[in-house]
Amino acid sequence: MRASIDEYRTVEAAAMKFVKSVAAGDSSYARELFIDEAVLFGYLDGRFEHGSIEQFYCNVDTVGGGNDFRARIDVVDVEETLAVVRVLEEKWGGRIDFTDYLLLMKIDGEWKCVAKAYNQNSDTIRK
Repeated sequence: MRASIDEYRTVEAAAMKFVKSVAAGDSSYARELFIDEAVLFGYLDGRFEHGSIEQFYCNVDTVGGGNDFRARIDVVDVEETLAVVRVLEEKWGGRIDFTDYLLLMKIDGEWKCVAKAYNQNSDTIRK
């Protein structure tokens, strides 16, 4: 059964914590979204990153979004206790464009992110 529009908005509001952290260069907002056991997978400047979400927090806390940073949230799907969100990022740290996929689960009535996978657009890779 398809979730209501209100539930899509609730998922979008949860994902906004991710965007707010990246834009501000402050992981505290994202820490409200991700569970402690959350994992990440992706490439940053050609290096494969995987493991604990702590790596994401470290990246966010050391590189601010920058003045030109922009993001868009697309709630791809919401199914009772599962949601998939795509976040498009442009100019993170002034130069990197990402496409992130966030996997959220509804845990104790609250949307929490359990996994993040991402792609860095190839024309923004620094070798």
